[in-house]
Amino acid sequence: MTTGPALLEGRDLLQLYAAPTGPTQALRGVDVTVSGGRISAVTGPSGSGKSTLLALLALRERPAGGELRHRGRLVSALSRRELHRLRRTEVGWVAQRPTHSLFPQLDARGQIEQMARLRGVRCDVAAALDEVELGARSGTRPALMSGGEQQRLAVAAAGVGAPALLVADEPTAELDDESAALVLRLLRARAVQGSAVVLATHDARAMAAADTVLRLRHGVLSGEHSAGQHQRTMAVDGLGRLQLPEEALALFPEGRVVVTVQDGHVELHPAEKAP
Repeated sequence: MTTGPALLEGRDLLQLYAAPTGPTQALRGVDVTVSGGRISAVTGPSGSGKSTLLALLALRERPAGGELRHRGRLVSALSRRELHRLRRTEVGWVAQRPTHSLFPQLDARGQIEQMARLRGVRCDVAAALDEVELGARSGTRPALMSGGEQQRLAVAAAGVGAPALLVADEPTAELDDESAALVLRLLRARAVQGSAVVLATHDARAMAAADTVLRLRHGVLSGEHSAGQHQRTMAVDGLGRLQLPEEALALFPEGRVVVTVQDGHVELHPAEKAP
């Protein structure tokens, strides 16, 4: 497996959503780089901004602030037509609910054929279905499939032609071990073929299969680590702020910290409780 140049680069990404109380920040100052040949898993508690980040990376939304570049070009400078073409030809998308990624009127074979036509690629339909053990279900429509079969079909269709970017929102969340292994094996196969694979997940199986794990909390990137490493890289924003991992918060019960800079390193100590 070779890692290609950066496909997407996001710097200080901000995303806002309307709420009854006013605009809500779903992402705040997130830096992220996505490269071909790698699987990146985005994890964090519900409401941390995982799905929002995926929507930006899949070019389904434009950021409200910061810079997002696709192959070096600012996404904010791309026209609607250019974004639509990129999503159709270069981005495979698997929604959290697999039926939202499938054509309800098409059977399994038709799903694969349609994606191949949209991307302008040739595809061995039988092999694509066999890859997720759906060869025997080639004439079945999504409504007559189990949830696990729908999920496997959605991932297989999204991966047709090894698109430049394959984005999946919780692709293994409700799958048994066997089905999850099929999905993760397909995602790895596309990464080996050069796709940049990004998935949002709470699933330890998916995180273990990723090359890089990005942790979000309250819309902020709280840490990043590579496969097989326990040491995390923490993001520090332009104002010098970082977000400590959750397990470290218990060390500072008063919510205050004494910072000491000495001999080229920084030490954090709990502030003494006020009398």
